[in-house]
Amino acid sequence: MNITILGIESSCDDTSAAVIENGYMLSNKTANQQVHKDYGGVVPELASRAHQQNIIPVVDAALKEAGKSLQDINAIAYTRGPGLMGALLVGSSFAKGLALSLQVPLIDVNHLLAHILSVFLSRKENQVPVPAFPFLCLLVSGGHTQLVVMKDHLTMEIIGQTIDDAAGEAFDKCAKVMGLPYPGGPLIDRYAKQGNPERFSFSKAMVQDLDFSFSGLKTSFLYFLRDRLKEDPNFISGHNDDLCASIQKAIIDSLTHKLLKAVKKTGIKEIALAGGVSANSGLRDAVKQLGKQHQWHVYIPEIQYATDNAAMIAITGYYKYINHQFSSQHVTPLVRSDHF
Repeated sequence: MNITILGIESSCDDTSAAVIENGYMLSNKTANQQVHKDYGGVVPELASRAHQQNIIPVVDAALKEAGKSLQDINAIAYTRGPGLMGALLVGSSFAKGLALSLQVPLIDVNHLLAHILSVFLSRKENQVPVPAFPFLCLLVSGGHTQLVVMKDHLTMEIIGQTIDDAAGEAFDKCAKVMGLPYPGGPLIDRYAKQGNPERFSFSKAMVQDLDFSFSGLKTSFLYFLRDRLKEDPNFISGHNDDLCASIQKAIIDSLTHKLLKAVKKTGIKEIALAGGVSANSGLRDAVKQLGKQHQWHVYIPEIQYATDNAAMIAITGYYKYINHQFSSQHVTPLVRSDHF
């Protein structure tokens, strides 16, 4: 018997739907929201309205690409959180209504767990290597930075996390200080390829054990630019590439330093990198290089599955389905990860 899961993702500003069958991806469709660029960040109310407009066309497109009808669906998985409440409500309400009408099980998914399980995404005709358990994941996104030990597909133990800003926030806020448009993280990555990462140095927080901190780095960057701009109003434009390369190196150094400590502490050499910031080419290269140096097995999802997508929701839903972990119609969205 085939197990076919429809996944729905609506945690922030991407409306996405995907179909997974027997653990393999059949489709993954996403509608991006361009309206937020004018405001320098995601506007929750606008995001919610756009989800309402996009969700039916996106689900329809995902089913068509998969060659499936609604009657083929065995369960519907959706993002319960963390995320923006209004955005989550659109996805969860749609999923609940559809599951009820089809009389199929409903599966709520932790968005962060789904990011980690994105390393298991593949198509039947193009299968990718997957980590053995237990594996260690560096989860890096706009709102979260964590070191997680995965004991099986559905059991995660957080052994380190940020005590303030996430790495993705540091990228975006530093980009904003430089005057780069939203989203700034990908632009820093692009300009960093042309810059000298050793040109400038910024103070990094020395947090004990396996936790992270990026607020001090962000403040150091802000004050550095403030002082340089007093001397030269054109300092940023004249050193744009080097600034991007230097701040990117500082953030990556902080991440990889703690990853190395985590590997030494746990002895685990099955290493995954996941979350939206795992799309950063500098971070991907740094983790791959460490893997070669220390004989790790490194697993990083393709760029298109690093950022928010429904395929990761659907694959998580698949593993929850085969473990009979279903949810009721009364489950409500959760904005914060510490509520799971």
